[in-house]
Amino acid sequence: MKSVASCEDDDEGDDAKCLSSVLSGAPTNVKEIEEEFVRLVRELDANNPDKNYTEAEMNELFRRTHQCRLPDMPKVLADAYANAGTVWRGTEAIADYVARPPPEDASRMPSSMIMRGEFDFVGEASVGGWKEAFNTPFLRYKTLEGCSHHALLENGALYGEMIDSYFAEYD
Repeated sequence: MKSVASCEDDDEGDDAKCLSSVLSGAPTNVKEIEEEFVRLVRELDANNPDKNYTEAEMNELFRRTHQCRLPDMPKVLADAYANAGTVWRGTEAIADYVARPPPEDASRMPSSMIMRGEFDFVGEASVGGWKEAFNTPFLRYKTLEGCSHHALLENGALYGEMIDSYFAEYD
């Protein structure tokens, strides 16, 4: 995507090699997503005033509510988190990231679908920021009902149907 956006427009039409794109649970601003995380944790705590959660219990409650709503973390996801790198783990390495629009003379970016789960910690405001960052009028926003951040693992059929429907229309 970045290479498509950074190409200068050659006035020979929209001959981008990328026909369309899908972003799933992708934030536009790391600082905002960290603030949203804090807000969601406080909300979980406030909604359970009779509980005195340990840090591990709160992490699990957050996971089951906003990260992956399955009763148990899928092995493939647990393995991915366990084997995450050391330099790029967490948000510290990208703390200042904010999605920005490409230069005015850039080629038009392809049609894009922006997806997020209903309970995703990547909130509507964060995914809404893609409207300003993409230089295309063809953005489609979809919310996967009943899902959180890892919607593909939670409801693969719904996720796949949205992807198939989108590509059938745009590719």
